[in-house]
Amino acid sequence: MKKVVSRRVVHKGEKRITLEFERDDEIISLIRKVDDVRWSSTMRCWHMPDTKESIGNMFNALKGSVYFDYSALKSPSIVRFDEEKQAALKARNRELPALGEADLSELDKFSKWMEHKRYGKSTISSYVSMVSRFLKFIKPLNAEECSVDEVVRYVDDYIIPFRLSYTFQNQTVSALKLFFSEIYSKPLVVENLERPRGSHRLPNVLSKEEVRKLLAAPVNLKHRAMLSLIYACGLRRSEVINLRVTDIDSSRGLISIRQSKGKKDRLVPISEKIIEMLREYFKSYRPAAFLFEGQVRGVQYSTTSLESVLKAGCKKAGIRKPVTLHWLRHSYATHLLEAGTDIRYIQVLLGHSSSKTTEIYTHVSMGSLKNITSPFDTL
Repeated sequence: MKKVVSRRVVHKGEKRITLEFERDDEIISLIRKVDDVRWSSTMRCWHMPDTKESIGNMFNALKGSVYFDYSALKSPSIVRFDEEKQAALKARNRELPALGEADLSELDKFSKWMEHKRYGKSTISSYVSMVSRFLKFIKPLNAEECSVDEVVRYVDDYIIPFRLSYTFQNQTVSALKLFFSEIYSKPLVVENLERPRGSHRLPNVLSKEEVRKLLAAPVNLKHRAMLSLIYACGLRRSEVINLRVTDIDSSRGLISIRQSKGKKDRLVPISEKIIEMLREYFKSYRPAAFLFEGQVRGVQYSTTSLESVLKAGCKKAGIRKPVTLHWLRHSYATHLLEAGTDIRYIQVLLGHSSSKTTEIYTHVSMGSLKNITSPFDTL
């Protein structure tokens, strides 16, 4: 037989009795017959007034259909919400509930809609994952029963306590806004939600000497060519992996970057020095389609393997910093700026839509900063 379990709590300063059960539409319709039965977004359960009258009415409403377990009400102890919240957080940290078929169907519809609108694969994957986690969190509520209060609770009770990044929070709000506006006829209005304040971190940059040691470290010609090309042209990880043999125009000294971040194409100049390295690499490996291929001919090199190449290179070069592939792109932009290249050209080379994105490199460029004399030196 279906069961409803009750206990006493103090919720928002009021003495209430919880009604806890596995989601069931029949039970919900029965408990709603009792006056002042409400759903709590914070406690994630239904609750009613702590009175003998309410207990009696609930017993009569469920009699014959649902077992009403009110044994905990015989104890004088009352659970305060703060204690309950901490217990819920610990349990939620271990595992979120699984999604039902209806939710999975809606997520699949959302994914296909984004594919139809030509969203990037990484964006689709991230948005589906974020919406899925939110739908698990709000259980036993269904998506159509959600309000903006559930999103606020998700931020307060999940994202912030588990120290997820402000970027994750911001992207989650964007994903939910898109999901509810496109999948449901009554979209979830999240425009009034407070967006988190972003942190402003400086890009990590290697010195030219560190770059030289890193690029000289790999013995394998393919590994050295991949790392060198990332630094020489300021490429993103995905851009170097997706390069095809036909994207290299050695006669014009250009590389074609196709459909990169933001679905944008761009041309990047390539020096004769790196062209000679690529020619040597091509003679040795003879790639069929992608410029850099893995063990299987015609299949592009994997990103995880490229990251392993970088780690091995750093270890051999004696660089103990937590270097990532993107550090080489940052170093490329910073070294160009220090060499006197106009920031507007650097913006084009990097494929930035806004000059504000490129201007962050002015904060780490040492060309002008080194010329500043500290007042300490003039004492």
